[in-house]
Amino acid sequence: MAEVQPFHLAIPVLNIDETVDFYTGVLGCGIGRRAERWVDFNFFGHQVSAHLVEELSMIDTNPVDGDKVPARHFGVVLEWDAWQELSKRLQDREMSFLIAPKIRFEGEPGEQATMFFHDPSGNALEFKSFRDSKSLFAT
Repeated sequence: MAEVQPFHLAIPVLNIDETVDFYTGVLGCGIGRRAERWVDFNFFGHQVSAHLVEELSMIDTNPVDGDKVPARHFGVVLEWDAWQELSKRLQDREMSFLIAPKIRFEGEPGEQATMFFHDPSGNALEFKSFRDSKSLFAT
């Protein structure tokens, strides 16, 4: 299997300073290059570029396992212990979750820990984990 390469994702944000505070202070991301209207983050080994916009559009949802999952979202798959640590840190900060930390598809192929929340600009993020990393693409 080939080594996984980092992805690049550009997201719209309403306030650069709030975005930097959230991604660095809450999620623990490092900062790469930065300009007046954009900033690159080291998002768990991947490059996320936040670009300043004047307004955002509404996000549709899709029903998944009894939850309203934002149709447009991004995130990473963490190792089990790292997911547990982030989940606890966010709960300690009283994060307002779209979908609170939970185990989804329990006992089924693809069983996973998952949680959803917004960044300060309303971008939906999902962080998930599998006890067995081979379950990522289980059918």
